[in-house]
Amino acid sequence: MNLCVKVAARSSNLSQKQVWEVLRELQAFHPHVTFEPVFLKTTGDHDLKTSLRNMDASDFFTKEIDDLVLTGVVQVGLHSAKDLPNPLPDGLSMAALTVGLDPSDSLVMSPTFTGKGKIATSSIRREETIRALYPEAECVDIRGTIEQRVGYIERGEIEGLVVAECALVRLGLTSLTRKRLPEPYAKHQGQLAVIARKDDHEMHALFSCIDSRAFNDKNDVTIGTIKNR
Repeated sequence: MNLCVKVAARSSNLSQKQVWEVLRELQAFHPHVTFEPVFLKTTGDHDLKTSLRNMDASDFFTKEIDDLVLTGVVQVGLHSAKDLPNPLPDGLSMAALTVGLDPSDSLVMSPTFTGKGKIATSSIRREETIRALYPEAECVDIRGTIEQRVGYIERGEIEGLVVAECALVRLGLTSLTRKRLPEPYAKHQGQLAVIARKDDHEMHALFSCIDSRAFNDKNDVTIGTIKNR
């Protein structure tokens, strides 16, 4: 039986790739399921001036998407799991948390990087890591998509950029000069969250096959790959 699921997500290239990543994982169990995506910009996409330093567990990047789920315009919303607000809005719950990709942070560097100059990051945690590794560097706060931020390096405006390794993999940017940074990393970085209404039992049942929480409970998970059950 064919089933088309309406999915809301951010309109960035990275977010769109994440939608198709989830679909591929889901189709391994339900090959006749398709997605009808609704891509949109959230508050966090429009507001490129507000720093992300104090935005942990907020709805800065999720509110508009979650509103579409709550009002029934779409059946599920798809987020980077590390962007989820805590708690989730009333009436919503997580239908699945994917196994995801490499959770590490990477420092993307200019080919002439010497450990000095400007390194961009909007995270206090990442800034502490950079200061420990490169005490002569200056940490600066920049916003925008991954591609836009990489452009700052290409134009010589900054010498480095801290970014999630999984984002580089998903965007096909692994040819960039980069160095993997030591832990700690953001909780659930690399994983994707499928959000549905609490009372939408059909969606919760549908996405349960790619829910890493269930696999972890059964010790039935391998790194980067979900086993068939």
